[in-house]
Amino acid sequence: MDSMVIRDVTVDDAKRLSEIYSYYVEKTAVSFEYDAPTEEEFRTRIERISAKYPYLVCEIDGKVVGYVYAGKYSPRSAYNWTVTTSIYLDRNYHRMGIGRKLYEELEKRLRKMGIINLLAGAAYCEEEEEYLTHDSCEFHKKMGYSEVAHMKKVGKKFDRWYDLKWYQKVLG
Repeated sequence: MDSMVIRDVTVDDAKRLSEIYSYYVEKTAVSFEYDAPTEEEFRTRIERISAKYPYLVCEIDGKVVGYVYAGKYSPRSAYNWTVTTSIYLDRNYHRMGIGRKLYEELEKRLRKMGIINLLAGAAYCEEEEEYLTHDSCEFHKKMGYSEVAHMKKVGKKFDRWYDLKWYQKVLG
């Protein structure tokens, strides 16, 4: 791994981000979407989210290997200091410190915006299985998030029910 660069997303990243994300949609219960978004849908998502919040990618040797972004938690004004966070890495680039670097840069930018609360949802099942591990839950704990909610059977995928855990990190 020669060079790691974290930079702002561009719409030109849509194809690569959709490739990364489609794995999680089609092969795992990490995402509760059933159909992977097209490149065009990803462009729309990038434009919508990055207009207001940080949306970052990580490149290694010129190849995008992961991304992270923050999004609006609620349209109600009292929640303006709270965001949701999402992170996805190319499945061949886990456990290399990329997620940590992406989240650290995201948090730095959110602090500058005056954001105080970060919320992250993670699919969960009691026993790890072929579609879902505890990696996301463990990652968020390592990043300083605390579990604040555990909702049972909120998502059904691959003919199985999955729970959803919510994690919170207070920046300020």
